[in-house]
Amino acid sequence: MQIKWLRRALNDLESIADYIALDNPTAALAMLDTIEAITAGLVDHPKRGRDGRMPGTRELVIPGTAYISVYRLKTDRVEVLRVLHSAQQWPSE
Repeated sequence: MQIKWLRRALNDLESIADYIALDNPTAALAMLDTIEAITAGLVDHPKRGRDGRMPGTRELVIPGTAYISVYRLKTDRVEVLRVLHSAQQWPSE
């Protein structure tokens, strides 16, 4: 099993880092490292996240943060679809 970050999830990470870096560039890098490291654990435990709000998705709460990795399972990989702040509306209406 491998992790594949889809374009929209990568864009989310970039937006998160840009926002945090406005106040603290070091914290921005640490947040990205945390999100990526926790999400990487899905390789060994792909069903670790809860059932997602969208059919066919799962949601992994990133401990110690306000972020959630939204992903889906494929036969040979985990596809990370989005990385969202828990206050964001998901799915968007």
